[in-house]
Amino acid sequence: MFTSVLMIEKALTSADVEFVTTLHGDEQVAFHVLLQPRGEQADRLLRAIDDIALGELDEAVREGKTPEGEEALSTGDRALEVSLTALRTAGAAAEGRLLEDHPLDALRAVVGEVGADEVIVLTDPHYVEEFFHRDWASRARHKVGVPVLKLFSHSKA
Repeated sequence: MFTSVLMIEKALTSADVEFVTTLHGDEQVAFHVLLQPRGEQADRLLRAIDDIALGELDEAVREGKTPEGEEALSTGDRALEVSLTALRTAGAAAEGRLLEDHPLDALRAVVGEVGADEVIVLTDPHYVEEFFHRDWASRARHKVGVPVLKLFSHSKA
C-alpha cells in the first residue's frame, strides 16, 4: 500500500478527492491528512494579496472575516471530518489530525511515524509565499526526505 501525507488548509472538494485518489492509478493509497485552518497559517495581508492576484477582489475584502483562533480550529475540525469521510467514501484509507502550530514540524514527525512514500500539499495558490519559497511545499522539500508534490485546490470549498 502506498502511503501519502496530505497537507490541506480547508475541506477537500469532490474534485480534489478524485484527483488525489487517482494519482497512483489502481494502487491502494493510505492518506494521513494534516489540516491547518487558513486563519491559523498566514496573516490577513498576505491572504488578501493572494486574493487580489487571483482577481478575487470580493474575497480580499472578506479576509477580515476569516475565522481565527478557536473559531478557526472549530471550522478546521469540521473540514477535517468532511475530508476524511470523502477520502474513505472514495475507497482510500484515511486518518488525520488538526494542526494548531508548526505545521512543518508536525509534517516531518508524521512522515517518519507512518513511513510515508510522499507528501502532497493541496492548497489554494499562495503567490506571495510561493514567490519567496515560503509555502508549505517549498519548505517541506528540505525537511521530510520524501518527494513533495504541490497541487492547487480545484475549487472553493
